[in-house]
This record gives sequence, structure tokens and C-alpha cells, in this order.
Amino acid sequence: MQETADRYRGYRSFDYLEPHRDYKVFELAAEIGRVPEHDLGLTDSQRARVTQLLTEHMAISLHEHPKILPADVSQLRDYNRTGRNSFGFEGLARSGMTAVFDNFMNGTGCVTSEHAWKWDDVIYDIGLRFADVAKQDYVVVATTLEQIFEAKRNGQLALVAGLEAATMIENELDRIDILYGFGVRQMGIAYSQANMLGSGLSEDRDGGLTHFGRRAVDRMNKLGIAIDISHSGDQTSLDVIEASRVPVFITHAGARSVWNTPRMKPDEVIRACAERGGVIGIEAAPHTTLSADHPHHSLESVMDHFKYCVDLVGIDHVAFGPDTNFGDHVGLHDSFTQHLAIGKAHGVVDHPRVPYVSGMENPAECFSNIVGWLVAHDYSDDEIAKVIGGNIIRVLQEVW
Repeated sequence: MQETADRYRGYRSFDYLEPHRDYKVFELAAEIGRVPEHDLGLTDSQRARVTQLLTEHMAISLHEHPKILPADVSQLRDYNRTGRNSFGFEGLARSGMTAVFDNFMNGTGCVTSEHAWKWDDVIYDIGLRFADVAKQDYVVVATTLEQIFEAKRNGQLALVAGLEAATMIENELDRIDILYGFGVRQMGIAYSQANMLGSGLSEDRDGGLTHFGRRAVDRMNKLGIAIDISHSGDQTSLDVIEASRVPVFITHAGARSVWNTPRMKPDEVIRACAERGGVIGIEAAPHTTLSADHPHHSLESVMDHFKYCVDLVGIDHVAFGPDTNFGDHVGLHDSFTQHLAIGKAHGVVDHPRVPYVSGMENPAECFSNIVGWLVAHDYSDDEIAKVIGGNIIRVLQEVW
């Protein structure tokens, strides 16, 4: 894990408000040290190289939820109903990242309803996060590449607003423009369940991209919103790649050839994405990117998917979207298993359960461990620079 960024001044979420009076207080999970650090066995010179690489190059997570969960994860629904999730400023200041694609509460937002993806809930989520960020100067909202570059120069962390699905737009195409106006620069098509745009990966039958979905893809292209197909069904994913005039992202997934569940992407989709210039970000949320060689989910399991995808489509088309948060991610999945269609998405492959993903447990540690693994496995500086951020920047130069 990196040293705390010089620019971070110790701000914690909602320091501008009075606890208990202005908002409901929950005991929160620890941002640092909740689980033991993952030992990569690096030498002093290798650790120095990790620090140098993260200092000199852009490190961008293509997908995270850098909120802090309640220490008692059974309080998660009550916590989310407030619409006010604490953001891991301290942990992110230790991450070594340049930019993070923040996907907020997304599929677990339940301010106005027991079920997520309501328009009002999404607006609550974005607005409250941006108000919090506006009261400090370490994390900055970025809507352009130049703002990401500027954050790097200034020792700050750029937050890019993303949404895992477009479900909340319902049949209102102009809501995409409104979200763009609110700062959203990346959006998924469907989150596991089908919506007006297309099919999610948990559906038994994938009808592909709908007519309305094609209009939505066209609108996102015109605005400059990066499109994500991580949770879309296979045919819908292929249709989106074909319909989009610019490359698309698989922001957080892995290879089905490595672990055979619907949540992973088949070679056909990964290849099609890469052939049109896109990138796959390798996922690390609990019990997703497992492998036969490493069925106990850990950094090693995640990197098995990385190696496979590099061999399949080349190092120019692979990045990382760990999809982590601060707190008990396994408990989050257990709490929202029906909302997130986890059983359908992950299939019926038997595997050992872990309490956390060692080495990829939270946004504070992911990139230092990713780079440490790459250094230990003799990847070149140029190769590492591509997969930790350069490939994402190349796509955004076309999309934004």
C-alpha cells in the first residue's frame, strides 16, 4: 500500500455537517487495516519500482464503489436508504491511483424503493456525493481527460462518475443528456436484469439490443458517454459493440473460458470488444474472477483472468476495474443477492467461499498490489503503464 498522498488533508465525509443533527450516523468499517495486507514477497528494489511506476504513470480504476460500508453490514439497507454513503477519502489517498470510475450505490440504492435503479435514487446518489467532494480539495470531479491529467499534475485524485446500467432512464432518451449534464461520463446498458435497452446477463433468453437501446447508444456516442457492457447479456453485448461508433468498455469482468459463469465474458465478446478498439477491465469482487488454478478467490485468481485476456486480445486491450469498496463486500452481496441477481449471474459452479479477496479487498490496496504482481512477474514498464491506465486513456480520447 502506498503512503498517504501529500495533498490529502484528513477530510472525512460530511465534515461540513453536524453528525446526528444533520444526518444519521452509522458506525463504519475501517478504511485501512480491516484485513491483513497481502504479502507479495517483493524485494526492496521491487517495492521501490512499484512506487516509481505509480508516481510516473496514470493509474486508473475502470470500476469501483469507493464508499465505506457500515461496520455491521446488516445495517446496509438502512444506511443506503439515507442516500448518503460515506466516501473513502483516506483510503483513496493511500491507493496510488490517478483516477477512479466511481459507480456510487447503483444496484443497491434504495432511497425511495426497496428496489434499485429509480431515477430519484440515482440523482440523490450523485448529488450527495458531489456535494461531499466539493467540500475538500484532494478528490476532484473530472468530466474531461484534461481534468484527469491536471489532477495527476496537482497530486489529486480524479473522480469520474459512472453508472452500471441505464435502467433509470426508463423510456426517456433525454435523461441521458441530463445525466451527462450532472457529470456522468460512463454508463452501462443493463444490470443483469433486462430493461428498455437490452438484456442483462441473468436472463434465460437474450433478445439483444432493442430499438430504443440503439437510440440510446447513438445518444451516448453523440454526448461522449463511455458505454459499459459488463452486466449485459452476450447478444446484447455484441449488438452494442456493433452499434457504437466508438470503442466500448467491459469495465469489470473476466473470461468465461477461465471461470464458466454468466458473469464472465465469452471469448467472442472479449474479441469483438478489442477488435473495435475497446478494453476489458479485470474484475475482483468476491467470488467472481475465480480460476481452476486458484479457486480460493485472491489476487492470483484475478491475475489468471488478466493473463488469459492478454493472451487472447493483446496487452493493448486489457485494464483493471476491481469493483471494490471499503467494508464487507461478501456481506453486501449476501444482503442484496436478489436485487443483484447474483445467483443467476454466478451460475452453479461450486467453489470455496472466502470472507474477502486477499490482495484485492478494497480500493486502497488494489493498484499497489496489481503493480507489485506485474513487477514480480517481469512485465516491462511500458506494459504496466498500458494496463494500469494507458489503455483506458486511449479509449477515452476517442469516446469523450
